[in-house]
Amino acid sequence: MEHITLLLGIVIITALVFDFTNGFHDTANAMATTISTGALKPKTAVAMSAVLNLVGAFMSVEVAKTISKGLVNEDGIQPEVIFAALVGAILWNLITWLVGLPSSSSHALMGGLIGAAVASAGIGAVNGDVVVTKVLIPAIAAPIVAGLAAMLATKVTYKVGKNVGEKTSAKGYRAGQIASAGLVSLAHGTNDAQKTMGIITLALVAGGALAPGSNPPVWVIVSAGLAIALGTYLGGWRIIRTMGKGLTDLQPQQGFAAQTSAASVILASSNLGFSLSTTHSCSGAVMGAGLGRKGGVVRWSTATRMFIAWGLTLPAAALVSAGAELVMRTGDIGIAAVTVFLVGSCLAIWLISRRQVVDHNNVNELETPAEAPGVVTTAMAAVTVPPAGTTAAVTDEDLKATIPAPSAPAPGETPAAPAAAV
Repeated sequence: MEHITLLLGIVIITALVFDFTNGFHDTANAMATTISTGALKPKTAVAMSAVLNLVGAFMSVEVAKTISKGLVNEDGIQPEVIFAALVGAILWNLITWLVGLPSSSSHALMGGLIGAAVASAGIGAVNGDVVVTKVLIPAIAAPIVAGLAAMLATKVTYKVGKNVGEKTSAKGYRAGQIASAGLVSLAHGTNDAQKTMGIITLALVAGGALAPGSNPPVWVIVSAGLAIALGTYLGGWRIIRTMGKGLTDLQPQQGFAAQTSAASVILASSNLGFSLSTTHSCSGAVMGAGLGRKGGVVRWSTATRMFIAWGLTLPAAALVSAGAELVMRTGDIGIAAVTVFLVGSCLAIWLISRRQVVDHNNVNELETPAEAPGVVTTAMAAVTVPPAGTTAAVTDEDLKATIPAPSAPAPGETPAAPAAAV
């Protein structure tokens, strides 16, 4: 094994912690629809996803090369910079997990790395063309492509199965969901586990333990795969609830279409070396599947909060990481202060999460109520004439309410007789 200093060891451990948070943060991408439709029990689903994430980690290193060799210039990057990048990424992952929003772990890591590198060595430390072509463009294209593919696939599945009994169709598509969920998990391992591999490799190069341009060592691949698998098994139940029930209501046909479309986009991007957000792909596919079914809806209030989180991910992680890098310039005291801040923040977020526990027992209970009808819908419902043949119950109180109260007599007038009862 390469010569590892104390600081480098801390950076590697922190990178694996990020990988762990990436695992439970992104479990929803593969298993939310499978759990929400009942195709698999929650614990069975996350166990299956964990195993396939581990397998996927060994299938390719193209994305790891993008992180370790392309995003930032290796020259002048110190282990402290990478540690600062991980601080911003981990905190963003935990905050969005706490509020149940499916944001991109990938972009949190990218933003952290960009912010720390700029704070350390200036804007020239970042390869802008790589950021645009392999990060920003895929970030915009992935949810659109996956959403359109899922919408089309949903329409096709309903058209093909329109003459098949509902029970038979649901049973067949549940089996298909299990297979497609496994494919998404495998794709997630080939893409997201490699990001941690790339970060650790970059840290080893920055610390002088590896030659510039080296591929991830075997022990890096194994440790990253195990960390993301363990995080996946624990399950990010809060985000699973949002993806499975909060965005739209999915039937097995829609779940199958969404997962197959997302997996295709993710696997294609992994082979091309694009550091794609699996969250963007899977969320876009879920919304596309929701719109693809006749009468299907998307809860746009939840989707809007999710879009805002996507837009904030890169700059928020970059700002936190840049601040951490500036603090660590003071030397060992600064490094210790940032470490204490990270550990304390993680503990505080976990304690807050215990106030309202979401786990495999209540993950399918929809916490967010359905969106309220608009003003026009409410007004139309109020003036709608009851269907023919129905009668409305009229009470004595209703009749009394229609009879105006007698007015007080003027001086010298005889009070009016009370109105006859109806």
